[in-house]
Amino acid sequence: MTGSITRRLGLIGIAVLGGLVALPAMAENLLTKATDLPALELSAGKAFPKEPMELEAGKYYRWPIRSDGTTEAAVAAPNFFRFIWINEVVINEIEVRPLGLDSIEFDDEGEAVISFVPIRPGEFEYFMPNAPGDAYRGKIIVK
Repeated sequence: MTGSITRRLGLIGIAVLGGLVALPAMAENLLTKATDLPALELSAGKAFPKEPMELEAGKYYRWPIRSDGTTEAAVAAPNFFRFIWINEVVINEIEVRPLGLDSIEFDDEGEAVISFVPIRPGEFEYFMPNAPGDAYRGKIIVK
């Protein structure tokens, strides 16, 4: 699995590392030392975290998103997802390698883990579509 990641990262290494040339050893190291982010827990009546999630461009992350199944719930982050390189999304031990995402929706209990590298600094919002108020809005800051 790591070999294919290294090959893919080598092809897009310049974009992922913000203009730096990606050497094979750097790519291997980048994608084997992921930072695990706190899970986003989706549950009826449970608000999103108020503290922004702070990330670094060019660093590899894994972000678990979990639903307890108490309600149908979605998380959308179209502007954030547009500016990350997605290695994979793991859903029920099935690895999906998409070219991009807009949102993830849970109809039942479950977990999705997004493995990615942010490629553009900025402030981005993630939110639950059609949820009223600010309780279901979070912020991601990429430095």
